[in-house]
Amino acid sequence: MTYAVSVDVQLAQGTPELDALQREGVVFLLRKGLDSIEAIEGPDGMEVDLTDDVIAVHPEGALLKLFVDAPALEFAEDAAREVVSELLERSELLAGWEITRCEVDLHPDLLQESLDAADGPDAPPADPAERARRLAAHEPAAPPSRLDEAEVEAMRERLRSLAPTLRAFPLESFGWSKPEAEDEPSVSREAAEVAAGALVYAIDLLVDELFTDLAGLEEDGPTVAESDAPFMILDDLPRRFALQYTVLFARRLIVTAITLTGRLTRPGFGELSCVAEELLMRFLVGQAEVTADLYGLLTEEVGAALEAFTDTVFEDIDHDWLHEPAADGLGVGDWFIPFDDDRHVHPYAANDDDEEDEDDDEEPEEGQPEA
Repeated sequence: MTYAVSVDVQLAQGTPELDALQREGVVFLLRKGLDSIEAIEGPDGMEVDLTDDVIAVHPEGALLKLFVDAPALEFAEDAAREVVSELLERSELLAGWEITRCEVDLHPDLLQESLDAADGPDAPPADPAERARRLAAHEPAAPPSRLDEAEVEAMRERLRSLAPTLRAFPLESFGWSKPEAEDEPSVSREAAEVAAGALVYAIDLLVDELFTDLAGLEEDGPTVAESDAPFMILDDLPRRFALQYTVLFARRLIVTAITLTGRLTRPGFGELSCVAEELLMRFLVGQAEVTADLYGLLTEEVGAALEAFTDTVFEDIDHDWLHEPAADGLGVGDWFIPFDDDRHVHPYAANDDDEEDEDDDEEPEEGQPEA
């Protein structure tokens, strides 16, 4: 079975953040190392195949997505950790970097469904195509009653502990007011912290789902409209542009997502820079809501906190018209153009060469495949 393993590596403590040129150098080193590896020897001489990979480097380190053929999840994670550890040891320039996470990420909805129905009448179907359809559809989560109180409380505390890492937005952005403030708080501090923490928690889910979509598109493309593969994010983008959702577009979207979510953990967020960031932020807030709901934490107050954040971060909802079939709109290349001269997008995402120059923003003609 092929597992998608996420590996986070961070700079050595006290090391200055990487500038743009240094990040390009790190990409080169990691790419050169991964390209030299075809298989990994696992326990008892078992061979584990590395079938594909994606590298994203940010100022504080790198995120790698390794696609590993292995007989079990544990073997896939061990193999991925071994590969990345070896790459870091080989390069003097990466000495001191640390692996902070190495795991196969399973969507919480699907994991709960699998655990609940493994041996029952609602067990996932044997047909791989049907399982893929369910994966893409994100079927409703198990009701909160299936979780015991200890699990709910553990998740509540985890989300609250994540809230301070959302440095770009104070709790006031979620409707809470400090005790000395004149205004009455619309939500409690706890609800605001749960909402903020859920947003941070959703970052990993969003980025991982984008990487998974990219891998599927690279294998079954060339576009979403011409592929039968299920996609977790790309299928939920405006369908009328599906012929423009190419591998290059997916890569630009991933870079934009990493840039956007990285800004959330630093002061001075500013404003959303482009249409792509607006769409990604909408996905992020939606995933935060799903996470809170899955663990029985989506109370009326937490919902109000997420709504308050939405009102804060979005200037308007003009991007919603992109979903209208009859709307005349932008090509997807224009989604990465900054709204004004004071806003910026990542240079890679801003590059509109090749695929995105095509004028494919109309509905597919009769007989043409749809997404």
